[in-house]
Amino acid sequence: MPRSESSFALEDRGDYAAFLSGFVEASPSSYHAVLTAAEVLVASGFAFLEEGSPWPAPAAGEGAFIIRDGALIAWRAGADLAPDSPVRVLGCHTDSPGFALKPQPDFSAEGWAQAGVEIYGGPLLNSWLDRDLEFAGRLVTTDGMEHLTRTGPVARIPQLAIHLDRDVNSGLALDRQRHVQPIIGVAAPDVNGIDTPSIVELLARGAGVATVDIAGIDVRLSDTQPPARIGANRELLASGRLDNLSSLAAGLVALTATEPAPGTVSVLAAFDHEELGSETRSGASGPLLADVLTRLRSGLTSDLDAREAVDAAARAFAESWCLSADAGHAAHPNYPEKHDPRVRPRPGAGPILKINANQRYATDAHGAALWRRLCDASGVSGQEFVSNNTVPCGSTIGPLTATRLGIRTVDVGVPLLSMHSARELAHIDDLHGLARVTAAFFSGE
Repeated sequence: MPRSESSFALEDRGDYAAFLSGFVEASPSSYHAVLTAAEVLVASGFAFLEEGSPWPAPAAGEGAFIIRDGALIAWRAGADLAPDSPVRVLGCHTDSPGFALKPQPDFSAEGWAQAGVEIYGGPLLNSWLDRDLEFAGRLVTTDGMEHLTRTGPVARIPQLAIHLDRDVNSGLALDRQRHVQPIIGVAAPDVNGIDTPSIVELLARGAGVATVDIAGIDVRLSDTQPPARIGANRELLASGRLDNLSSLAAGLVALTATEPAPGTVSVLAAFDHEELGSETRSGASGPLLADVLTRLRSGLTSDLDAREAVDAAARAFAESWCLSADAGHAAHPNYPEKHDPRVRPRPGAGPILKINANQRYATDAHGAALWRRLCDASGVSGQEFVSNNTVPCGSTIGPLTATRLGIRTVDVGVPLLSMHSARELAHIDDLHGLARVTAAFFSGE
């Protein structure tokens, strides 16, 4: 396969930071993220397959991918495949918490033109105030065609001035309906007599379609400030959507830069709607990954009878692994009491192994041993994360994948500050380290 920009990023932390930054900037929605990933895959020699068309059997060294809405599954076959060849899956998600455009979104108040939005997932609401925002996502026209769109910076959720709320620094309480509706202009013609276009008109312009032809809208708000390397030694990356485009980028780089271990298939599974619980046709609780693996397996078991094919698939899953990669929490210097007293992920100390006794994460002792081997093989320092007993943790696609497929699963990720903020913070070594460990996972080191 040809080498793409992403494959070179595996070798150098600076190149990796630049690749990740560009990937995030090009991906303001889950639909944009999978298209951007598809462009990287095609540049690396992967073939796009339609779900409704026949697929060829996996062949050594060849790669392919499918897209379902805001989800993408890509795979690359190793040499010497057999009916019982296992898979090595890097699972992640494409969506991030924020705001989604409501139906009939245009309204006005106090002379301002506004767009109605609904909260998507669990964002840190205050972090979205007074930022330059854009609308981005997909439009479906009356002919059934899908069109991606992004408006550029047109919106802002304005905070109330301190003069009108003298107690704001003692505690900010945002009403989830009244206080988070963005403005997009003025409600009446301005001094030059120019009308403010509706948000639907702006979206239509971005997609190059007629407003009257729009039949469906799946659109999110996104912060337009580009990622930036900051810190005294520029060792930190400040960016939106690191949860969880940091994991998608790591899997993408690893998949395109490494040859799968002989007798295995490397798989990148990027699901949508994790921030909502994953219970959609493109989410980890849906049938997408199971369907793809079944179709790939059928190409390897075509010469077997039904009983032999079922047996081969069971043996393959018994030897398969999934790394569920999602962001985790770095120890916060200003809120140390929120973390476990002893297990405290540090910036630059490497990606994290996520552990939870109540199986909010799927890691077990065998998974921890695999993680240790992969970190050693890739020359990356690893560290552990576990929650403070008084601060319950979230969950990931890991337990969902383990439950649906029975594949042994390990939860890992990059430690962040300000998770679910409009702008999160991570150490470049940790971001790059996740890609390097994933490459070792795929190559069987």
